[in-house]
Amino acid sequence: MLATEVMGTAVWLWIGFLVFVIGLMAFDLGILHRDSRLITARESLKLASFYVSLAFLFGIFLYFYKGADTAFLFLTGYVVEQSLSLDNIFVIAVILSYFAIPREFQHRVLFYGILGVIVLRGVMILAGAAVLNQFHWILYFFAAFLIITGIKMLMSDDDDYNVEKNWVLKFLRRHFRITEKLHGDRFAVRETDPRTGRIHWHVTPLLLALCVIEVADVVFAVDSIPAIFAITTDPFIVFTSNIFA
Repeated sequence: MLATEVMGTAVWLWIGFLVFVIGLMAFDLGILHRDSRLITARESLKLASFYVSLAFLFGIFLYFYKGADTAFLFLTGYVVEQSLSLDNIFVIAVILSYFAIPREFQHRVLFYGILGVIVLRGVMILAGAAVLNQFHWILYFFAAFLIITGIKMLMSDDDDYNVEKNWVLKFLRRHFRITEKLHGDRFAVRETDPRTGRIHWHVTPLLLALCVIEVADVVFAVDSIPAIFAITTDPFIVFTSNIFA
């Protein structure tokens, strides 16, 4: 059963990769960052180097398991996704600054943001692969996306990014009670409504920042995922290169 292939890749490899990612995240949150604290630049550099090294080790694994071509496509997709993520970094910094999220709480927001990214991008990649399987001519549009995305990176002005215009922020403000200040690293708290005297759940700015970041990543994924599909149509390579990046 585990040897059965799903979209050209053995089931055990899909499961193994997901277990590996879950294990990494459990190690990150449960051991490295169990408590909310300030992460130094030196520690951030070490962690970044660690995860980049893991990506290249995975590329070596693919080299021996699936061959040089597959390993090359994975590393190419990884590098392209890392390059396209430069815009994401700036926008995320703007969002965290807008909500005045202290540095010691930023890792918590980004960690849960990554959980959402894995699910959302996984769905988008599987959907894209299914469409490609039925309509191969769409690959030409994906190739065009790769060119357009490169031009946008050169010409775009990220200074114009306006958090206030984010539709999910408008929705949350319209339909949820929101605290004016942070409550530690909590995403929601129970507070007394000054108008009624009743206790209600309130959303904190930490959750607002998380939701806005998730929406921003979906927007960026619309550009980056077609760009990776223009390099390879293997869903496993597209997914793993995205998640590692």
